[in-house]
Amino acid sequence: MPSLNLESGTAASPELVAGSAAANTPSFERESYWKMIGQRFVQHKLAVAGLIILGFLILISGFAPFIAPYDPNEITGAFAASPSSQHWLGTDQVGRDVLSRLIYATRVSLAVGVVTVLLYVCVGTIVGAIAGYVGGWVDMLINRIIDVFMSFPSLMVILVLVTVLGTGLSNIIIVLALLGWPAVARLVRGSVLTLRQTEFVKAGQALGFSSPRLIFGHILPNALGPILVNATFGAAAAILSESSLSFLGMGVQPPTASWGNMLNAAQSITALTSQPWLWIPPGLIIILSVLSINFIGDGIRDAMDPRRTSA
Repeated sequence: MPSLNLESGTAASPELVAGSAAANTPSFERESYWKMIGQRFVQHKLAVAGLIILGFLILISGFAPFIAPYDPNEITGAFAASPSSQHWLGTDQVGRDVLSRLIYATRVSLAVGVVTVLLYVCVGTIVGAIAGYVGGWVDMLINRIIDVFMSFPSLMVILVLVTVLGTGLSNIIIVLALLGWPAVARLVRGSVLTLRQTEFVKAGQALGFSSPRLIFGHILPNALGPILVNATFGAAAAILSESSLSFLGMGVQPPTASWGNMLNAAQSITALTSQPWLWIPPGLIIILSVLSINFIGDGIRDAMDPRRTSA
């Protein structure tokens, strides 16, 4: 029996009712869901602390030209001078201000984390959504490709690709993105396989909604939570990987400052024993940034799972 449209006094068709449910109900449910997630997140003390620290680092990197006391590549003092009123964190081995280089290095290292995650999350989400929604031989082919990518040790792949492509910021981002997308694709594929069986997706299919509209307008918004959790942990891993590669001399190259190559420049016994201002600040900021992002990821994960307790 058709439903009665109370405003017009006419009977609404079953297709109209189904379309209204497909278009409106998920939207309201998502709004309420994300509001609840936000309320749980702010109860997670470590996650909030991590968000404050990360926000502070982003603020510093965004206003680096106005905050840094000197140009990061300018020789402004004596070689390896200890901290003073002119150079709060001292100078490095060639007389550049350590604080200024640390501030500018924050821009580089955070950019690696953000851009890498954006790249591989976009690629992994699209590939995983196609595999999960289309199924069949397409799903099988994509799964085999993912298996191949994930079968190699990450460190070996990084070293080989950096050797082939060369060092530098853009190449590091490409290499890390190539390693990151398969995990996202597998995660999204599993979510799409589950969500495509839901009533609102079936209603959209019955109404003739296009596959892209269903995937990007209805399925993926409901799979956003796990993707966000993966992205936060991935950003921390990307920052740590870039720092490690730069420390080994295979990442961002001088004179561009990054946290890793600042540590690389302080490898000598003299620096380690009598010039701690060269390695303690970049080491601490790497630890702070990675911990803060991981705390944010923990907060998002715990907020999405009511069985977990807040920190």
